[in-house]
Amino acid sequence: MTTATAPLVRPKASRDDLIMRGGLVLFAAVLLVIVALPLWSLLSKSFQDHNGNFIGFANYLRYVQTPALFQSFWNSLFIAVITTSIVVPLAFVYAYALTRSCMRFKALFQGLALIPILAPSLLPALSLIYLFGNQGLLKGWLFGQPVYGPVGIIAAQVFYCFPHALMILVTALSMADQRLYESADALGASRLRKFLTVTLPGAKYGLISTSFVIFTLVITDFGIAKVVGGRFNVLATDIYKQVIGQQNFEMGAVVGVILLVPALLSFAVDRIVARRQVAQLSARAVPFEPKPRRARDLALTIFCLVIGLMIFAVFAVAVWASFITFWPYNLTLTLKNYEFGNFDPLGWGVYWNSLLMASATAVFGTALVFLGAYLVEKSNRFGIGRGFVHLLAMIPLAVPGLVLGLSYIFFFNMKGNPLNVLYGTMAILVVNTVAHFYTVSHLTAMTALKQLDAEFEAVSASLKVPVWRTFFRVTVPICLPAILDVAIYLFVNAMTTVSAVIFLYSSETKLAALAIVNMDESGFTAGAAGMATVIAVTSAAVKLAQLGLSRLLSRTQAWRKR
Repeated sequence: MTTATAPLVRPKASRDDLIMRGGLVLFAAVLLVIVALPLWSLLSKSFQDHNGNFIGFANYLRYVQTPALFQSFWNSLFIAVITTSIVVPLAFVYAYALTRSCMRFKALFQGLALIPILAPSLLPALSLIYLFGNQGLLKGWLFGQPVYGPVGIIAAQVFYCFPHALMILVTALSMADQRLYESADALGASRLRKFLTVTLPGAKYGLISTSFVIFTLVITDFGIAKVVGGRFNVLATDIYKQVIGQQNFEMGAVVGVILLVPALLSFAVDRIVARRQVAQLSARAVPFEPKPRRARDLALTIFCLVIGLMIFAVFAVAVWASFITFWPYNLTLTLKNYEFGNFDPLGWGVYWNSLLMASATAVFGTALVFLGAYLVEKSNRFGIGRGFVHLLAMIPLAVPGLVLGLSYIFFFNMKGNPLNVLYGTMAILVVNTVAHFYTVSHLTAMTALKQLDAEFEAVSASLKVPVWRTFFRVTVPICLPAILDVAIYLFVNAMTTVSAVIFLYSSETKLAALAIVNMDESGFTAGAAGMATVIAVTSAAVKLAQLGLSRLLSRTQAWRKR
């Protein structure tokens, strides 16, 4: 007699599972549209002729065989390597002073160092023109070199990239185990040996990551090279010249792909290095507390004072010059440089466009980012789907803004694409900006969500509470500080970005940062400095508002404290 074996029955998917699965599919489709498909359109265009026919590598061969174009590749590498070699050591010493010394006024020095983040990259370039240009206050003091060229680009890039390097290195140096230094003292190690065998190894992954970040920032930046590059061509300006100047979209696509390669390589190496990183602080670790040493603290104070004052001076010169009647012949103060209607047809309209675009980016971008991170982190059953969405979310980190903007031209103008209605509108600027700054926002939201215990969802499921209700009543309130951070990050970057939207604006949707480029091209440097100042003041006001809101939100986060 045989017994029948009951067939295995898979458990029926719950309503919440269906919601999460559908959300992942929809979210993957959104990321494909705003990131992957435009990049594929760019790559395809680089293999086509003007009529859209496939011609293989002919465009690439033409690029390599054109000395004026190919030279910009080596120019970009040169600028990126030299700038990285200067920024990383300076930022490391500055971060060391903030984390490993007992010097006074640390908060002030840190605030001074972060000033460049509030302004477009064009601001330091404009300041250098006022300082070292043909009519500059310190003409001839820039190592005997003209400001228009590689020296000017490097100097402006050092100013612009310094805070980005500092933030990473402060984090890297903040994680140290006091016991390692106590062991080194017990073994009689000298201060130099402790630095070489304990401090540097502990921060090496931060140093490597910083190097790749700065390299990518420099090689992909457009604003600085556009203002002070002169005849020294780099990849970023070559794309602009090919597309805007010559309407040669095929060659622009080639340059875009070439510009994408160093960024992708640097991103890949950084990810490989990050996988090898081990935890710097174990459960038994003792947080490092620096001990006062007068000579060291004094030397580091002087170093930070010099660097901080230089950063402030560069920023202050641009602000001051925006109030000067006619540099350098009439230094009386005036507000005429803020009458932007004299320099641009839209006048103050470009600023209100920027506010509108930045606000929309902050609102819709934050909602999209947080919802996507929630789907990736909390969808327990769909490993492949979660991995695919997370991969798509990481792509923008390795894509330069110029490349993403150019890819939007090809994708949204593609024949038969129903999304063509977005081209030339404010909506495409918002979508492009969200995509450009998506990865950092995604990682921030993911970090906040990882801190939430899975028991929240488990308890809700056992009580048959819908997943969307748990999301709005539990997850969102707990993660409000991170949500605010993402919103402010998107807003400030939307106000200051140039490269991501330089190809996508219309006469009615021109932004303030783009108006700076046009004003400088037309010789209205004072007006450009004024617009850069307005953007910086707006960004600073938003950051101050964030501090106030953070204090209010701290009351709702009292449960985190014991």
